Amino acid sequence: MSRTDSRTDSRTGTRDEESVYDRRRLRQWLTGEARADGIERRDMLRLLAATGLATTTTAATAGFAAPAVAAPGTAAATTDRASAAAVPGIVKPLPDVWFTARGTNAETRFEALAGTGHHTPTDRFFVRNHTATPVLDANAWSVTVWGDGLAGGGSAEFTLDDLKCLPATTRSAFVECAGNGRSFFTTQQGQTVSGTAWTLGAIGVARWRGVRLGEVLRRAGLSRGAVDVLPRGLDADYVTADGTNLGRVRRPLPLSKALDDVLLAYEMNGEPLPPDHGGPVRVLVPSWIGIASIKWVGDIEVSAQPLYSPWNTDFYRLFGDAYPAGGSAPLSRQTLKSAFELPWNASVEAAAEHRLTGRSWSGAGAVARVDVSTDGGSSWRRARLHDAPRRADWVRWSADWRPATPGTYTLLARATDTTGRTQPQTTVHNTQGYLFDAVVRHPVRAV
Repeated sequence: MSRTDSRTDSRTGTRDEESVYDRRRLRQWLTGEARADGIERRDMLRLLAATGLATTTTAATAGFAAPAVAAPGTAAATTDRASAAAVPGIVKPLPDVWFTARGTNAETRFEALAGTGHHTPTDRFFVRNHTATPVLDANAWSVTVWGDGLAGGGSAEFTLDDLKCLPATTRSAFVECAGNGRSFFTTQQGQTVSGTAWTLGAIGVARWRGVRLGEVLRRAGLSRGAVDVLPRGLDADYVTADGTNLGRVRRPLPLSKALDDVLLAYEMNGEPLPPDHGGPVRVLVPSWIGIASIKWVGDIEVSAQPLYSPWNTDFYRLFGDAYPAGGSAPLSRQTLKSAFELPWNASVEAAAEHRLTGRSWSGAGAVARVDVSTDGGSSWRRARLHDAPRRADWVRWSADWRPATPGTYTLLARATDTTGRTQPQTTVHNTQGYLFDAVVRHPVRAV
């Protein structure tokens, strides 16, 4: 019989501890105890340079044949997609009033969340795809757990029904792209970055239900020598702009995180997980950057050696003048942000009372306080919080405002979390535009 466990998990460590772990994994690589999946020598040298280490390395590679999937538009893809023409690889409708199309992705307009409650409605939840949404048959789906981190180097297969027979966990958590807020490096700080020009809508909070990954790993025969866990998606191979095929999206997790609060989620907001959000089953890694929460999971490698993939070497590290030549350690936790539920350059009535609303979130701790400024930062006042602060979740807040005269105003919201961290005025630049956490200057007009 399944049980529901919605308790709040304790914090699983600090960024410093994760950095130490990453350095230990690199040393294991140098002594021949680690391997890479799809990483060339140039990438490994870059990784080594990040910690000031240099030597000659060798790498073995391993692959896993994933089951075939039905591409969107085939007989298996039964959803009417006419209204999603702006983003051909996405299944669900994308009305302009809710979404901004961005390449293969769809960003939620933050004003579309006003009045929707704590959890993001599934039909308004942002979509981040590397390629296109695969539409899978839930009855035929299974996930294979395999690798030398299992006892005897064996493997185990779990169908969706198998997972549903295991103890269930339900929790509220956000999923957020590491590049959320990227456009503000340019528009607010005047800096050049690469990647999708998200504003603040590449985030959503849902009520997820599934089985703890640790439960599945133990039933698969987890060995004491296991180090890393590598989930791999069932979307098509990702091919870069220069024609390099990086294979299916995959990113390793340290075993300590995999055994802590990670879910294999099969429900979202009380319904079966829809295709665009990883159905039938996705990985959910609370508090971490979105790429860790692999969608459409098809296999999970458990390794007795540290693992690397393009998604924690070339991508999802911090590069730039403020970082080592080879970049930072691979990114893990999300950062601290706030957003108003108000259109950009919104028009409001002067000399009238307005209720400003918004949301704030943090990957390091629960949001404990939000301050709002309606005069460009000259003065601040505390906003009212409308949710109990929880780690890996957001809080809704509100503040009253009466613009005295017509004119242009700049609104700011600044969050502080339970670790004591407050959003800064500027974010240190990195070339790929990750983890923008500065206070965003939101323009409005009183008329």
